[in-house]
Amino acid sequence: MSATTRRTRRTAVLLAGAALVALTATACDSTGGTSVSTEAKQTAAAPAPAATGGGTPAKPAESKPAESKPAEAAKAPAKVGDTIALKGTLEKGNTADVSALKVVDPAASSNEYLTAAAGKHYVAVQFQIKATGSKAYGEAPWSSAKLIDDQGQAYGPTFAETKAGPSFQTPTNIAAGDSGKGFVVFEVPDGTKLDKVQFALDNGFADQVGQWKIG
Repeated sequence: MSATTRRTRRTAVLLAGAALVALTATACDSTGGTSVSTEAKQTAAAPAPAATGGGTPAKPAESKPAESKPAEAAKAPAKVGDTIALKGTLEKGNTADVSALKVVDPAASSNEYLTAAAGKHYVAVQFQIKATGSKAYGEAPWSSAKLIDDQGQAYGPTFAETKAGPSFQTPTNIAAGDSGKGFVVFEVPDGTKLDKVQFALDNGFADQVGQWKIG
């Protein structure tokens, strides 16, 4: 075997090994890491009404020359009122359409003996959860949500009850295909400018996190 042939075979082996390493790295990179979803779920457009008899026949649509369209603009982030389709990580079939319906800031306590600490106040966020997977939703929504202010500071929930409305029960059980809603309450410093609200399945431990813009 000539030296040239040996070098050629050695080069082929090295290239094959490099390709295998690259494929392995790609596979590993595609399976891990937390992602923040900010895209609202789109609702299907209503079909155009069919033409009824007795009127003037509709004219066929005129064909227009194709026009070059600019690149699609970046989609606006989901805002309060929108729905985000979420999926869990720990168990297959755990998916839900989650909507951040409203933010009540400030929210007055419904218990005269349980109020926010001095220099702080309550904020109540109402969520709606629709179990879209093959399994019922059975989690504690209060542990799944967080608020984020315009400085990036995150705030966890509290068990306080407010006059904004009923809170979620713990745990909350929603049959597959059904929906449930309730408030999650937070305690934040006075003067805080809230920017985002987040929610994740698996009691907040899912890799996918839904995020809504406030205001």
